Amino acid sequence: MARPTRGGGATGRGGRKSAGGRQSIRGHLADGDAPRTPKPHRYKPGTVALREIRKYQKGTDLLLLKLPFQRVVREIALSLNPDPAQPLRWQSQAIVALQEATEAYLVALFHDANLCAIHAKRVTIQQKDIQLARRLRAAFGNPV
Repeated sequence: MARPTRGGGATGRGGRKSAGGRQSIRGHLADGDAPRTPKPHRYKPGTVALREIRKYQKGTDLLLLKLPFQRVVREIALSLNPDPAQPLRWQSQAIVALQEATEAYLVALFHDANLCAIHAKRVTIQQKDIQLARRLRAAFGNPV
């Protein structure tokens, strides 16, 4: 008496079909197929980020672009100016000093937010980490 099959169908291999008959079971190319191009090299997640962190920690150059920052400063100053007929004039060194202070503040804030994320057993900074860092700074008398 013959044993019943378990849904082998026309393939005779238990329902498994090859990918269009182009590859054998071991993954080698069949005759007449073009060889595959190799995949481009990819670093593991986080490797490039750590390299960028080391790069920016070594340097002392400003990270924000100067012209967009200057436009933001002028726009804020224009909204606060009581006499729009006489626009405010800025020395270039004054804007550079503002940018230095802004970047120092942001770096310190991101550092504190990173500590909050690590405390929560996370590696990704979230909005609530920045909010907590700002709230803790205000609690200790530092400006928000």
